[in-house]
Amino acid sequence: MSDLSVELTAPNGVKYTQPTGLWINNEWVKSKSGEKITSINPTDEKEIVSVYAAGPEDVDLAVAAARKAFKDPAWRDMATTGRGELMYRFATLIEQHKETLATIETWDNGKPYSVALNEDLAEVVSTLKYYAGFADKVHGQVIDTTPAKLAYTIREPLGVCGQIIPWNYPLLMAAWKLGPALCTGNTIVLKAAEQTPLSILYLANLIKEVGFPPGVINILNGEGRKAGAALASHLGVDKIAFTGSTTTGREIMKMAAINLKNITLETGGKSPLLIFDDCDLDQAVKWAHIGIMYNQGQVCSATSRILVQEGVYEKFVSAFKEYVSTTSKVGDPFADDTFQGPQVTKAQYERVLSYIESGKHEGATLVSGGEAHKDVGGKGFFIAPTIFSDVKDTMKIFREEVFGPFVVVSSFKTEEEAISRANDTTYGLGSAVFTQNITKAHRVARNIEAGMVWINSSNDSDMRIPFGGVKMSGIGRELGEAGLEAYTNKKAVHVNLGTVL
Repeated sequence: MSDLSVELTAPNGVKYTQPTGLWINNEWVKSKSGEKITSINPTDEKEIVSVYAAGPEDVDLAVAAARKAFKDPAWRDMATTGRGELMYRFATLIEQHKETLATIETWDNGKPYSVALNEDLAEVVSTLKYYAGFADKVHGQVIDTTPAKLAYTIREPLGVCGQIIPWNYPLLMAAWKLGPALCTGNTIVLKAAEQTPLSILYLANLIKEVGFPPGVINILNGEGRKAGAALASHLGVDKIAFTGSTTTGREIMKMAAINLKNITLETGGKSPLLIFDDCDLDQAVKWAHIGIMYNQGQVCSATSRILVQEGVYEKFVSAFKEYVSTTSKVGDPFADDTFQGPQVTKAQYERVLSYIESGKHEGATLVSGGEAHKDVGGKGFFIAPTIFSDVKDTMKIFREEVFGPFVVVSSFKTEEEAISRANDTTYGLGSAVFTQNITKAHRVARNIEAGMVWINSSNDSDMRIPFGGVKMSGIGRELGEAGLEAYTNKKAVHVNLGTVL
């Protein structure tokens, strides 16, 4: 064991070696400044371990390594099928380490272990395998003009891609970005969220083991205002991909303008869920619960504004309260029956509590929750699942993203009113519609201003389907074939087959 790793035992008894350095050019190194950040277990508020934090000098080294790798024939000229096979081996190796990775994710993030293992890690593996299959299927096209010209396009990698991942889905958001970037031949400098760096650091050890050439994937820890800003503004970076808050996304967009970087931003949301009188109410209740309480409510596309037609409003609120109280068991994330773990940090915990107080102050009706949950040994950043009803559109809790197990419910009369109020937001990420009238479902879906609409479900995303928003919820799309567009340039080639008279 080197001074860049430490032996740890997780709360569930899993023992493993935790890297603590920066992964640059297939080697572990210390940060130039020697500065560290400390990961905190949100379940008991104890320190887990400290890891080195990158600064601008470390970003320079990582970008240089990525640039060198991008030009190296070992990666640049690798057969596309071979690149896909390498990615597939990477996914397979991750699958072999899934129990350890899920353990680290739960310890560092607070999400239930069953979710980390059976859902997040499963999707990490399937996403990488999906894009591995695309590696030799990224095609240009021949464009017919006249017999005197041959014109065709080539899809080429962008170059060095900076990728900044969030704390709510550390490994999964990394996979969403690594997959399309690697299969199209780019090289990567990925910055972990400063709150949850541990699982992606463990993943870095697998990069060299599987056979990626040095510099193809570099992974840094570090604070957003230092390492993140240095990456977004770096002249040697050709693209920046970011998932996180709208406020930070706007700052990244400004910094990326220094050399007109290609950008993909997946930012905040205040997504509506519309429930019509003619819906299957039991299904609406169950999906509404998943749409906001899943992952401790820490989901950018969470359907956190529930609009219910007045004919079923009272019935829905009563059934929803009962379902949440019996389903959202809050507790130890390593326990098998836990649905909701702690919020990721003390800052996030306090943010959610402040919105609860705002809702009470503004006069909304507190249906359930509305307080910290302290039945887990008296420690941890746990919030009781919170429902407010009779919420007015002008209230802060209706308009602002809370990012916690916190939902607002309001009634509407007509379809036109529901659509108008659903669209009355600066965000436009997800949305959901519950009705058994198929014509109405498609009509409403067409009129909602959002990048995604779920009909009779909520937040059931799929790696094969584009994910992203409109308005202040972001730019570009991830996942599916659409996700490849953000990582390639289309080069046009004109061939003169005629003569000049």
